Amino acid sequence: MSFRKALLVGFVSAMTLGSSLAFANEGVASNPYSGLAAALAIAIAAFGGALAQAKTAASALDGIARNPAADGKIRTPMIIALALIESLVLYAFVIAFLIK
Repeated sequence: MSFRKALLVGFVSAMTLGSSLAFANEGVASNPYSGLAAALAIAIAAFGGALAQAKTAASALDGIARNPAADGKIRTPMIIALALIESLVLYAFVIAFLIK
């Protein structure tokens, strides 16, 4: 199994485990695993966001290095993509607080 497949399987498993632990009963605060679910949610979101931002920046910089004239056409979509990726991490942060 490749590293990417193992990472994807681990991510899906952690998200499934975290959501089932967080929403196992009506009183989420009474669930002893809600802290673990919140910690896993924010850790996985931060890790995934960092990887996505690194890949986005590396690809954009590679494109600019290959074609400096396309700097304006690459930089603006890159900044928008980075903001959207970061917003997903912030949503996970808010959800982690709601879980806990």
